[in-house]
Amino acid sequence: MTDTHLVAMPAERLPGWLDRTMAEYVESRIRAGETRERAEANKQQSLDKWFPDGTPLPEHFVWDVLDGADAVVGYLWIGPFAPGSTDWWVFDVEIDEPHRRRGHARRALEQAHEVARANGARTIGLNVFGYNTGAQELYERLGYGVTATQMQLPLD
Repeated sequence: MTDTHLVAMPAERLPGWLDRTMAEYVESRIRAGETRERAEANKQQSLDKWFPDGTPLPEHFVWDVLDGADAVVGYLWIGPFAPGSTDWWVFDVEIDEPHRRRGHARRALEQAHEVARANGARTIGLNVFGYNTGAQELYERLGYGVTATQMQLPLD
């Protein structure tokens, strides 16, 4: 087990993180089969809904994930899926490549579950793209269950 902990992402780092994570979101949606135009529209909808003034909604948490030496090894963003809802969501979690497979994601998510519970969450969900099998395995080990499956057949 690692000595992983969560710290609120500093306000000065938030804009750069948001730009990077939204660019990655667009590329993931394209990789999953969306057109660039649709992926960009989904990105803008997310920004408008969750970061209307460039900062997260009040009930949302955006954290740096730190290791035992207090080095940032990734990030995590959770919050209610709708304002005031008890259904929460893991909107984004990523551990930097050199730090993967050391338990950081597991520990960060376990801590996030506790924060969600303490803030009235009854459930927490997430989306994982089909190509991300490593993440799927982690989520299954943490007890997440499949609630829907989307499938696509390329016709090109």
